[in-house]
Amino acid sequence: MPIQSRFCRGVKAIAEIFPEYQAGLKDIEKFSHLILIYQFHKMTEEKLVCKPFLEDIEHGVFAVRSPYRPNRIGFSIVRLKSVNKNSIEFTDVDTLDGTPLLDIKPYISFFDERKGVKNGWVAKHFKNKKIPKRVRL
Repeated sequence: MPIQSRFCRGVKAIAEIFPEYQAGLKDIEKFSHLILIYQFHKMTEEKLVCKPFLEDIEHGVFAVRSPYRPNRIGFSIVRLKSVNKNSIEFTDVDTLDGTPLLDIKPYISFFDERKGVKNGWVAKHFKNKKIPKRVRL
């Protein structure tokens, strides 16, 4: 399982939307990227303090992107490839097969990009924008 959709370039998936929600896909093909909000349905425990994959020290769960969350909700930004009736094909995905999809939102750079972002404890792992060795591509 790749960690973080940014490091899953080319991994393909298809999401089937219940037919009664198909009309909600209208015009979605005009976006290049989507935000998928889903449930960590395989998680059986939660941890308020946990070790992220990049570190050997613990951080609070709200300071990491761990699946051990109290609400079991995750998200990924994926690249939309195609829409066919009530299914969407996308790439750059880091979820398990059968993951329950809760919502789909368009990624809109005008709304979603931010200037002056501070990346907390993660910043030291991406100095000079290099991918850390712990990230499996």
